[in-house]
Amino acid sequence: MRKTALSLVAFALLSACADTTPAAMVQQDRLEVFGVEDGDMLKLRAGPGTGFDTIVGLPNGTMVRVRNCSRVGGTRWCEAALDRAPGLRGYVSETYLRSPG
Repeated sequence: MRKTALSLVAFALLSACADTTPAAMVQQDRLEVFGVEDGDMLKLRAGPGTGFDTIVGLPNGTMVRVRNCSRVGGTRWCEAALDRAPGLRGYVSETYLRSPG
């Protein structure tokens, strides 16, 4: 039930902000969420680590703009903003990002 609610929130945010891309975000790497298991989502977190609150869940195929990445423990965390809702920013694990293909 919670995963469904997060999916609906993510969809609503992406739909509501479909045409808002500030110039500052255009020069950053545009990457796609991939490799998340069926029925799960990549968590956009408030900080670089699993101890931070989840802002929203991102399903496979979601496009993000990555500003920078750094290693925290054994994971590389990337500061990212949603491609279609650039005001929604947080951190995601680099493991689940790839260039769109």
